Amino acid sequence: MRVTSIANNNHHHYQTQRGGAMVALAALLLPVFFPGLFSPLGNASPTLFSEWNAPKSRHFPLLKGALQRPLLDEESSFWSPLPKQGWKKCDAFSEMQALPKKSNGYIQVFLDGGLNQQRMGICDAVAVAKILNATLVIPLLEVNPVWQDSSTFMDIFDVDHFIDVLKDDISVVKELPKEYSWSTREYYGTAIRATRVKTAPVHASANWYLENVLPVLQSYGIAAIAPFSHRLAFDNLPVDIQRLRCKANFQALSFVPHIRALGDALVGRLRYPSRTGNGMNTGYLQETTDKNTIQEPGKFVVLHLRFDKDMAAHSACDFGGGKAEKLALAKYRQVIWQGRVLNSQFTDEELRSQGRCPLTPEEIGLLLAALGFDNTTSLYLASHKVYGGEARISALRKLFPLMEDKKSLASEAELAKIEGKASLLAALDYYVSMHSDVFISASPGNMHNAMVSHRTYENLKTIRPNMALLGQLFLNRSMGWTEFQKAVQEGHRNRQGQIRLRKESQSIYTYPAPDCMCRA
Repeated sequence: MRVTSIANNNHHHYQTQRGGAMVALAALLLPVFFPGLFSPLGNASPTLFSEWNAPKSRHFPLLKGALQRPLLDEESSFWSPLPKQGWKKCDAFSEMQALPKKSNGYIQVFLDGGLNQQRMGICDAVAVAKILNATLVIPLLEVNPVWQDSSTFMDIFDVDHFIDVLKDDISVVKELPKEYSWSTREYYGTAIRATRVKTAPVHASANWYLENVLPVLQSYGIAAIAPFSHRLAFDNLPVDIQRLRCKANFQALSFVPHIRALGDALVGRLRYPSRTGNGMNTGYLQETTDKNTIQEPGKFVVLHLRFDKDMAAHSACDFGGGKAEKLALAKYRQVIWQGRVLNSQFTDEELRSQGRCPLTPEEIGLLLAALGFDNTTSLYLASHKVYGGEARISALRKLFPLMEDKKSLASEAELAKIEGKASLLAALDYYVSMHSDVFISASPGNMHNAMVSHRTYENLKTIRPNMALLGQLFLNRSMGWTEFQKAVQEGHRNRQGQIRLRKESQSIYTYPAPDCMCRA
């Protein structure tokens, strides 16, 4: 009997272990066979994973107070343009010597990253070409590994405008002449090549290029620099070189005509909502105005909301999606960065108190509400995919029911040329953002920096969230709406587009004064 009992116990223990192993194996294989269960939720494609773990409001008392706030006065100071601040666009960006008759050779650069990182690289390439007296070949944009977008420079930017604006500063060609046609990405990817410069340090000086790249040009007639992102210093450069970077950024880089046309259509629909059917089920760029009707243009805010899975995971913050979300983001960190994420060593409370967590859609909505915007405010959402999808942005939509985006304002026919192309979609958001009355970004990043820079140059209102202050306010669970609103308004009084002069080592692509601007 005892032997039988022991045998039964061992059998039961074996079955338990086996069952546990099967459960563990199933947990590992679920993401492989059913990736949809664990993918971020897009606007049009809810997942089972997100429905099981729909994020709830993390700040319900504040949300309740915000929903009961009074309407914004139409004459509110938030809609008024910025006063003049003692700086203006320079009448002439550069007073350079005439182009030398002979170029030292051709410069190629290969640019990775998203649209705004590539934009900075293009401007740096223009400056390096000037430093070396070289002919710039239209930069080659690498395929983005995240978005898999193969859009070229000419797909995004008006190349003829680019060449024309810079014609008195540098020589630019669309492609290499036949004798250099061998100089391609594939050529440099197969072996070490004498014409490739791959040792350019981050923020290299002008002298570094003269000492290391000019000899290559003089020997071979061509130099291909890769990698090139962030490979030119912000300090100790001649004034005319700095001004040329600014000229490239603010004058030469103009989007292709169909992006500008669609952007103008979206801006028109935001400013005159009663005149449009939102472009749905119509031909490309439908007429958005009724010329027989006189209507004052409305005002609108652009919110750049980058809250994708990549950012959420890398921040290592808790966004209220429960244990399943924490596990999913931890797994993503392990797969993408092998768990080596600096923020992982801190608690969520420590990260938030330091302002190191991106604002959630609910939190950016509460910020806008506290600043005085209300449910009559037209809000354009510039974003790609939001991690958590519609469930994640539901609180933001409650606060701002007049929220629109590309897909709600344009028809499928209008979006056909850019659908699935992250760089072109970002270009459209950039264009609409530059035409808004107010711009705000939910987190730091290249789009935030590009907008702060360009809108400072144009003296347009741009709100910079005080991340450290907001992190501390949102940690205070006992704070009521009135106290929160007062603290937010006080903490953002001088963060609405006031010019900040660039300091040493800071980016010219975030702080355009004084390099890109002149005293009024």
